[in-house]
Amino acid sequence: MYLRRDLIEPRVYQEVIYARCKERNCLVVLPTGLGKTLIAMLIADYRLSKYGGKVLFLAPTKPLALQHAESFRKLFDLPPEKINVLTGELSPEKRKRLWEESVIITATPQTVENDILTGRVSLEDVVLLVVDEAHRAVGSYSYVFIAKEYLKTARHPLVLGLTASPGSDEEKIREIVRNLGIEHIEVRTESSPDVKPYVQRIAFEWVRVELPGIYREVRSLLREILKESLKPLAQFKLVSTYSPDISKREVLQAGSKINQEVARGNYAVGRLRMHQAKAVKLLHAIELLETQGLTALRAYLKKLREDKRAKSSRELMDDPRMRKVIYLLVQAKESGIDHPKMEKLKELVREQLERKPNSRIIVFTNYRDTGRKIVEELRAMGISAKRFIGQASRGKDRGMSQKEQKETLERFSHGEFRVLVATSVGEEGLDVPEVDLVVFYEPVPSAIRSIQRRGRTGRHRPGRVVVLMAKGTRDEAYYWSSRRKEKGMFAAIRKIARELEKERPKEEAEIRKKAPESAGMGRGKITPLDAFLKPKGEEGKESSKARAGKEESPKTGKGKAKAENPSGEVKELPVKPIFVRKPKGIVVYVDSRELRSGVPKLLKELGAEVEVRTLDVADYVVSEEVGIERKSANDFIQSIIDGRLFDQVERLKRAYEKPVIIIEGELYGVRNVHPNAIRGAIAAVTLDWGVPILFSSGKEETAQFIYLMAKREQEERKKEVRLRSEKKALTLAERQRLIVEGLPNVSATLARRLLRHFGNVERVFTATEEELKEVEGIGEKKAREIRRIITAPYVEDEDSE
Repeated sequence: MYLRRDLIEPRVYQEVIYARCKERNCLVVLPTGLGKTLIAMLIADYRLSKYGGKVLFLAPTKPLALQHAESFRKLFDLPPEKINVLTGELSPEKRKRLWEESVIITATPQTVENDILTGRVSLEDVVLLVVDEAHRAVGSYSYVFIAKEYLKTARHPLVLGLTASPGSDEEKIREIVRNLGIEHIEVRTESSPDVKPYVQRIAFEWVRVELPGIYREVRSLLREILKESLKPLAQFKLVSTYSPDISKREVLQAGSKINQEVARGNYAVGRLRMHQAKAVKLLHAIELLETQGLTALRAYLKKLREDKRAKSSRELMDDPRMRKVIYLLVQAKESGIDHPKMEKLKELVREQLERKPNSRIIVFTNYRDTGRKIVEELRAMGISAKRFIGQASRGKDRGMSQKEQKETLERFSHGEFRVLVATSVGEEGLDVPEVDLVVFYEPVPSAIRSIQRRGRTGRHRPGRVVVLMAKGTRDEAYYWSSRRKEKGMFAAIRKIARELEKERPKEEAEIRKKAPESAGMGRGKITPLDAFLKPKGEEGKESSKARAGKEESPKTGKGKAKAENPSGEVKELPVKPIFVRKPKGIVVYVDSRELRSGVPKLLKELGAEVEVRTLDVADYVVSEEVGIERKSANDFIQSIIDGRLFDQVERLKRAYEKPVIIIEGELYGVRNVHPNAIRGAIAAVTLDWGVPILFSSGKEETAQFIYLMAKREQEERKKEVRLRSEKKALTLAERQRLIVEGLPNVSATLARRLLRHFGNVERVFTATEEELKEVEGIGEKKAREIRRIITAPYVEDEDSE
């Protein structure tokens, strides 16, 4: 055994879930703070003791991965170097070495996905895959690919999904179950009989505030402009209503419908893009007004005014009614009026700290600007507060690095400041310290996010959750939406769980119903992990039966583990099983920059051996003759605009005898480029260059095309897959063009024009500015820069030696 049983005291529900999930793929749905990680540790200990190998624990962020690694180091009897964290910050070579040396690995999924695709790691000897925050295992998220590869390649696979809230949509929950290969679901709520004794009472209340008169006036003006923008969309049946209460989703979908109509040649509908863009911006402005306040709306309208590129923004800001809105906002600022929620929040925080001065409080808000304003207001009252945001920077608002996030949480934990004002980054999984009060500055329409936010309090002592809502606004709609979705979520989970149980033989169900003999009732201590540790003084009282399970200290990393079979016979098992590698089948060379596209992992799922390289030409190579360039529709159009297309086609044609271009996605209506310009480029590539173009609906079809081409070349035509490191010998004309292409801003096309005009390379280089300007595509600025480069004296770089 590896788990320090002398240090822990699992609760009844943890032991029951462990017993039911140690031999089959399980999804565990358990409220935040009730010890999902300890359940994973119990199962990890069992699997390692029985099979040896490795445990892979996936978490969506680096701080979470680090947190889980620390927990394992604390409770597992393994040398620290056998427990490691893999993230993208480590070099590929170091990740490969750590993977080989480790017994327990915690990692971010994107890192592991890339390492599987590049062949740096193998999942063959992973005996347990733990998927934390398993509600993310949908769509193209890395969890999905890793789980499928794991179930396909591991010798002793077992998947454990952990989440507090898998979502309210029944089909989404089914997708999670399918993607992770789940066979059984263990679900508990705060009111479950075996969980209830450990859940502290949470006082849940919602506070409604009345919007002042100036709000109603601004809101009325914005809704009036919105109604006018929606009318043309409704007339063309692109939206169902022109009521200002329309959902933002429906208006966004109208944008997709417009693009589809333009692609069919219905260009008259294209003129409606302006109205659709204005409607989206107005809906966002109204949402900011209702849920965040006048300060947030002022900041947003300032961004629209500064946005000179978008015609929809210019038209909106030129509207006389919008000018009146801005006048009212200025008036409100001079009068010191902001959202009444702000005053209510300050009141709640003040009352809490007066009642209990050492309280910790978390305020959740959807918007960074609002978070900054809250911090400013609280500090003005003499209350210590700090903002907690994600890593991405938004304009001048710099994000927080992971180091800064960790330091902020530690300072909050140590009581260096009283109020943490967090955006959504504070909702999920992070080991946020126990708090006395959680305030939702606005309700969220998501069951997952609502549950995650509530889970920050009431873990080990009574807590309080307050939701602030503005009367008669979407705040109320969002609140009731999340409550309804939460109820639907648990109904859907239980329904799917019953369906899974019916698929199991009755005798197995009977065995699972038996409660484990070792169940304990201790409550433990009050920190997230220490809640499950035994009281001091009881360490070291490990049972002789537990110690007998170890023949040799796991610190050696060697030796054998003992496992009992049902007959009671003790048998020896190797710590690391031996695996036989299957021979290579269809091989596809992939450019490393294509990993993000999602196509390489789909190729791997189709059965291809993916070899990742940095390719000079082409994105995929399936034989020595066939090189494939994949272009998204957007990239294809952009390459027409900036003139890169024909240069790329020439290089592809020069490198491979049978080049192919795949265009992925809907071409027409995506960008403001006339369809005839796109058709003309396609015709030129096909007829002038002789390069075939295939059209793909998405990455799935792209992968199918590439795989079938590889299969045809390698199996049917017996062509080798070989990357050409040597270049084909260039013709004299090609070498001349290459020299001229070295001039600034000179493409392959422009190099041809220059050589045709002047007749040879020497004349190009001796031409004056006026002579250069006679060539189509060369203006005054470009001619001046060419002459500057040619005539400037050569000065040796300082570091050239």
